[in-house]
Amino acid sequence: MKLPASTAPSLFDRSALTLRRARAQDEALFLHRAAVDEVQDRLSMVNRTFTAPAIVTPFHQIWQSVLPDANIIPDDETLALTPGTHDLVIHAMALHWANDPVGQLIQCNRALRPDGLMLVVCLGGETLHQLRAALGQAEIAVTGGLSPRIAPMAELRDLGSLLQRAGLALPVADVAALTAEYRDLYHLMRDLRAMGETNVLSDRLRRPTKRQIFDQAQKAYSEHFATPEDRLPATFELICLTGWSPDESQPKPLRPGSAQMRLAEALNTDEGNLPD
Repeated sequence: MKLPASTAPSLFDRSALTLRRARAQDEALFLHRAAVDEVQDRLSMVNRTFTAPAIVTPFHQIWQSVLPDANIIPDDETLALTPGTHDLVIHAMALHWANDPVGQLIQCNRALRPDGLMLVVCLGGETLHQLRAALGQAEIAVTGGLSPRIAPMAELRDLGSLLQRAGLALPVADVAALTAEYRDLYHLMRDLRAMGETNVLSDRLRRPTKRQIFDQAQKAYSEHFATPEDRLPATFELICLTGWSPDESQPKPLRPGSAQMRLAEALNTDEGNLPD
């Protein structure tokens, strides 16, 4: 079933994103390889063999040897997934660029068989917080205003709630933070370009940025965040989401009031009133 076209304004320029990704360099895709590690770690804890996996990713070469039998598709606005055909869907390092993240999760859920697993890895809200602060401080100092430079990324709690909105059961959300260190601001920006993770906000500044802003941002970055070795740390927050396609075989929460024992009895302690 094709999802209706969204009438909401697009946060991201997907055409620009495609061009940036086309220039990405394989050796710079360490975040995607970290996502592979996170996925493999979580799959190792699931006592199940998956026979019909699908992987949504902008970089198929990262995943083609991880699950050789997987159907690997790009993270287009409408995903090339057939409803009810997969027992595992992995959405890998792309949800933070989606104009409709809930829609992406709904499409993945529809592609799952009953009791199928969905696993998402994406960037979260603490990603590049040092760069965001330094650039903001510098731009205000130089121009007196701010322009959209770093994409707003969802927090852990918000992303966890998206799983429920998408109709997935037994949702779990957790985080793994990575820190990379750079010689200077320009080294970091070159690395982001090589990752294909530079600014593609629809409302981004379309003219070249003054060198003075970057120089000021370098100074602010160093003053507030530099390590004792005079390196600039950059945080990348990987948020991992898991949810299951609903099925009658899954555990259900007990009905409120159905407990057969008071909590105090179970803990072998006294029950008392809270102070006013």
